[in-house]
Amino acid sequence: MAETRTPAQHALKSDSFGRILLVQHAEGRFVRRDLGATPWWLRVPAWWLARREARALRHIDGMQAVPKLLAWDGRWLDRSFMAGDAMYQRPPRGDVAWFHDARRLLQELHRRGVAHNDLAKEANWLVTEDGHPALIDFQLAVIGHPRGRWMRLLAREDLRHLLKHKRMYCRESLTPVEKRVLRRTSWVRELWFATGKPVYRFVTRRILHWEDNEGQGPKP
Repeated sequence: MAETRTPAQHALKSDSFGRILLVQHAEGRFVRRDLGATPWWLRVPAWWLARREARALRHIDGMQAVPKLLAWDGRWLDRSFMAGDAMYQRPPRGDVAWFHDARRLLQELHRRGVAHNDLAKEANWLVTEDGHPALIDFQLAVIGHPRGRWMRLLAREDLRHLLKHKRMYCRESLTPVEKRVLRRTSWVRELWFATGKPVYRFVTRRILHWEDNEGQGPKP
């Protein structure tokens, strides 16, 4: 009888919404979001976020530089492993080509009708092993018609967050147009800072005890 081996699992991250595991099995590696460790009072929002990520990854299936959805059963979300480092771990300092590629990646994502909606976090930008950009963590992604007014607005916010990172690591390469984009703020941003942001800070810092720059943990 052939021996059945349990796949090896290594915890990459654990927070209030579950655990992120790197799973090693005979065919290779993949990343699993395990909702089983979620406290009972957060199970519904954790499930909602994971389901949102699964829908977004399914929608952009076949796109390069983003994870591929492998499985989603309501408790486990499995996605392909992407080798690389988070932006804050290996900053693309002075790397104009990296930011050009990142902008093209965003443009393709938006053409497919998806806005990432969480690109202020450097942990959601990867610098791959060969030095190219990639995106992970689509829990807050929004799907819609690429030419719809709401999607265009969210796409612009995605771009503004990328340009903020470029201003941090490659300021001298900002173009006049990019500087204008950075100066212009949308009503969505203003509304978020006036209403949603204070609630978000209270929940994440006082209840969930996340640090200010939450998300800067080990990510695949």
